[in-house]
Amino acid sequence: MTRTRTLPPPRIPRFAPVPLRARSDGWTPLRQAEFIGMLAQTGSVAAAARFVGMARETAYRLRRRAGAEEFAWAWDVALAYARRGRPPAPPAAAMERRGPRKVTHDEPWRAIVDGRWRVVMRRGRYCGSVRESPNSALLSWLAQIDRAMREGRKALRRRAAKDGRSQSQEGACVFQAPSLVAGPRLS
Repeated sequence: MTRTRTLPPPRIPRFAPVPLRARSDGWTPLRQAEFIGMLAQTGSVAAAARFVGMARETAYRLRRRAGAEEFAWAWDVALAYARRGRPPAPPAAAMERRGPRKVTHDEPWRAIVDGRWRVVMRRGRYCGSVRESPNSALLSWLAQIDRAMREGRKALRRRAAKDGRSQSQEGACVFQAPSLVAGPRLS
């Protein structure tokens, strides 16, 4: 007797919500995550859009927007989940992200502010959506700021040495940051 082994359903990937203007009646990040979850449960774009209180046409319009690559990929995986099919390959942007890459200044900040959403499915049913805290993005952004500060201080020391000033005089006028531990200054 041979038993056929069924493959587990594909996991719905974490995704960054499509960046939109904040509106209470629009596609909020939570609505986007709920839509993906219901799409995975029902396999119907119309039913998923109806569940979140949006129109099917606006869902397709959201998918076509600039910056919606991860949302579109999560959409495709959710449909594969509903059909118990093979998940599609990740988009090229997601594949490039796996290796070391150059990060622009606004990219970590967007990841910190927006975060990533994970859709929770149990036994083929949508249970909820979780906004994941982007601690690694925050730490990389802070490290980037620290590197810039170190490089700036080194440049000021070199300039002070070249001009013949002492480092203590130069350091006093370089940068006076408020203490992050203490409360507000009382002067």
